Amino acid sequence: MLEAAFATGVRGLPGAGDDTLARVGRERWRSALAEQAAPALPRLDALTVDPHAQALMDAIFGNSPFLTWIAERDPDFALDLMYHGPDVMADRGVAEIACLQESAAAGTDPCASLRVCKRRLALTAAVADITGHWDLERITRCLATFAEGALRTACSFVLAEAAKRGILRLPNAAAPEDASGFIIIGMGKLGAFELNYSSDIDIIVFYDPQRMQTDEPQALAQHMNRVTRRLVRLMADRTADGYVFRTDLRLRPDPGSTPPAIAVMGAEAYYETMGQNWERAAMIKARPVAGDRVAGAQFLDHLIPFIWRKNLDYAAIQDIHSIKRQINAHRGGGRIALAGHNIKLGRGGIREIEFFVQTQQLIFGGRLPQLRVRGTLEALYALAEAGKIAAATADELAEAYRFLRRLEHRLQMIADEQTHIVPEEPKRFARVATFLGYADTAAFERDLLAVLQRVEAHYADLFEDAPALSLGGLKGGNLVFTGSEPDPDTLRSLAELGFTNPKAVDGSVRGWHHGRFRAMRSTRARELLTELMPLLLREIAAQPEPDAAFLAFDRFLQALPAGVQLFSMFYANPDLLRLVVHILGMAPRLGALLARRSSLLDSVVSRDFFSPPPPLDALEAELGAVLSRCRYTEEMLDRGRAWANERKFQVGVQSLQGLLDTGAAGIAWTNIAEAALRCFLPAVEAEFAAQHGRIPGCGMAIIGMGKLGGREMTAASDLDLIFVYATPADGAHSDGAKPLAAPQYFARLSQRLIIALTSPTAEGQLYETDMRLRPSGKAGPIAVSMQSFTHYQREEAWTWEQMAITRARSIVGPAPLMAAIAAVLRERLTQQRDPQTLVRDIAEMRAKMAHEHPADSLWEVKHVRGGLIDIEFIAQYLQLLHAHQHPEVLSVTTVDALDRLERAGLMEQATHVDLCQALALWQAVQARLRLTLAGPVRPAAGAGVEAPQALERAVRGLMGLDFETLVDHMTEAAARVRAIFAQVIEEPAAAAEKAPLVPADGRHPS
Repeated sequence: MLEAAFATGVRGLPGAGDDTLARVGRERWRSALAEQAAPALPRLDALTVDPHAQALMDAIFGNSPFLTWIAERDPDFALDLMYHGPDVMADRGVAEIACLQESAAAGTDPCASLRVCKRRLALTAAVADITGHWDLERITRCLATFAEGALRTACSFVLAEAAKRGILRLPNAAAPEDASGFIIIGMGKLGAFELNYSSDIDIIVFYDPQRMQTDEPQALAQHMNRVTRRLVRLMADRTADGYVFRTDLRLRPDPGSTPPAIAVMGAEAYYETMGQNWERAAMIKARPVAGDRVAGAQFLDHLIPFIWRKNLDYAAIQDIHSIKRQINAHRGGGRIALAGHNIKLGRGGIREIEFFVQTQQLIFGGRLPQLRVRGTLEALYALAEAGKIAAATADELAEAYRFLRRLEHRLQMIADEQTHIVPEEPKRFARVATFLGYADTAAFERDLLAVLQRVEAHYADLFEDAPALSLGGLKGGNLVFTGSEPDPDTLRSLAELGFTNPKAVDGSVRGWHHGRFRAMRSTRARELLTELMPLLLREIAAQPEPDAAFLAFDRFLQALPAGVQLFSMFYANPDLLRLVVHILGMAPRLGALLARRSSLLDSVVSRDFFSPPPPLDALEAELGAVLSRCRYTEEMLDRGRAWANERKFQVGVQSLQGLLDTGAAGIAWTNIAEAALRCFLPAVEAEFAAQHGRIPGCGMAIIGMGKLGGREMTAASDLDLIFVYATPADGAHSDGAKPLAAPQYFARLSQRLIIALTSPTAEGQLYETDMRLRPSGKAGPIAVSMQSFTHYQREEAWTWEQMAITRARSIVGPAPLMAAIAAVLRERLTQQRDPQTLVRDIAEMRAKMAHEHPADSLWEVKHVRGGLIDIEFIAQYLQLLHAHQHPEVLSVTTVDALDRLERAGLMEQATHVDLCQALALWQAVQARLRLTLAGPVRPAAGAGVEAPQALERAVRGLMGLDFETLVDHMTEAAARVRAIFAQVIEEPAAAAEKAPLVPADGRHPS
């Protein structure tokens, strides 16, 4: 009996990596056999006296705790394997799987039995490998065939289970898979019969509703997802008996957003419209492995034009090249560190051989059907026979592939881990060398290094003239966003670039390539983005906060309606991409505008985009010409907004780039708004007159208040407006088809203009408007007559309203009316006032504002004590106090008013310097925040000067200061202004005689 034993005939076995493990393993096996199958002990004893059988036991137990565990769990099977060998035991396993499938179809749960079969197969394949009894191809085919049988068994059971629950009606209850419409496609190494020792199995589950018989068609998708999850649990859940195979569904179309089971029609549409080249490469190995295999074959036949394209343009070929080009080519690079090396994904690894083959299959396979083979080795020789690679190259890569796969198997046999990492620790490294049959570590190192370098050299030569899409100079360097799982070197590259969450970046980029955003749903858009990826990621990483900048770019892509044109511009003009990344990283408000209207970038590449913004008259002429070509109101609104958005974008970019200081930017923002008002008012008047006619001798003017009046607008400023009209006599009516009395006429005209300015269209909103500064505030009419305006200003205006008109000026309207308004404003501003009443009113108003708008943070630059409000109050108070004697101090612009007060001798030079410096600082901070932040600044209560990261990013580099220095300057400025405010207003107010300070109706500046 012993002479015929398989174990006694094996030679050339590897030694034991650990003699103690070998001895303990033999003892544990014997103990388990004695406990479970004592009559078999004499057979074991007969083996232990044979040196060759002893060597095989040492090779198993002395190298693999996992194989020892199997022998201990199933001692009599291990003994049979020693006697009968892998061929006989593998045939038994095939027969057992066939029986299991029949019983599963009848409703018997195969969970435990499949796991027993799997561990027996694992030991069988390991012995066949360790002894050299099977070559690589037979080992991987055996593993893949078993996986297929296990899937068919599990599939039969879950389908029979579904039929029992009434979810499906199966055409053949004895063979549930047949004509079921439930399709399981084996991918990757399973599909190509190349399964490794401890591999996951990659599958995609499809279902065809037209083939399925169900009484609940509306719930079919939900049922199929449950069936699929049940199938995966049956295969992958760990129990006391182990597991069958870890089962991975992530090669399905866009796994981040699709269910586990996908309808055939949806899948076909995805591949035809969204399928990526790496998915084409993955489909090379695809085959039906379980379920309705006839339907599965028809599905794959339908995908042949997708997988094997006969006509490839340059861009498509370049995109195929990108599969390789995204991996950093270390041509002539440093020595490969073997300890810790990933033999699958690392330099010279298995993936490089597979990509070498698959990329060329994709390029040439459309015209050469002989290249349409699944196996890597088979494809290598097919490429050589077709003359696409040299025969010597095929031989060298095939030899390297077999070596690396053999090493991969030994690594995984040790502990049944899906690992591809050569151990770093020297003792473990030496044990791997021993397990492979090497007498010394140096020989193993020499052979492994030679193989890796040979693969790396051949891979580097592939498409060598194509530009790299990796990142040279980094330890990782890869930028691989293909496949179903993150590439370790790519994550390393992203971390080296400065991203703190590389996995999130990797996941988002994969989502882009899956076409989750509208802009990415065309093949050409994805091809272009692939080409741009190295530059894009480097530029994003160069921003102060790379992760935040990346999220901003992600939101930008999400908002884009299309991508090809924009990405083509980026490809042709990399500086444009750099600018966009900078904008998105620093100014989300501009980024949102850009995403909504990417055609704004057309203006960026124009010759005069970075020239100084045009003056007001030129802007008015430019917009007037645009509106003159509009035939309809809607067209006017859209074209006007498009013009304004383009000009706003120009000013915003120039401000961000430091080409405009705060004052120049404020004038530029104001000029855009003023040009819009000057052009929209006559356009709206003309349209309104077509219906209601005009009132002869009448006209309406617009008064700009606040930042508009003071020529200090920012990116987020609204328009503070007052509408004033003049009539020749009471009772005047319009002369149109629908006549209106003057008050109603101008009220409706004003409303029309407000709608024209504020209504959102496809181009967005032009401006928000604020009418609260009109006479009588919200209670007053929207448009007031000149007579009422004059009376109100002379007789009824409160102190805060008198302060507001220090910044009032007419923007547009009939010249006589604008002159009359200016005269009334000057008359009111130069009126002599009671100093005590004036100072008490202003002090009281400031106190009330501080109560209603408490500002605990420096970043609330408007309301913080010592901030903008305090400076504006000082300037307005002093103008109202002294204008009756010094009308030359009047100015709508705060800084100009301060200058005039100092020149008139009404302000000390030191005070003037402090206020002007603080004003410049606060206005610069406010302008930057409103340009860069999408919403209002709301630091946490009690945050003091501790700014959130978004604030720090927004003001970085402002006025040439680092963040800490800027905060110091703000703190000092607030203290100086606060002291001046106390000296100029609060102390005189406290000394004045007490009197009612606030109007009964409580009106005050907001």
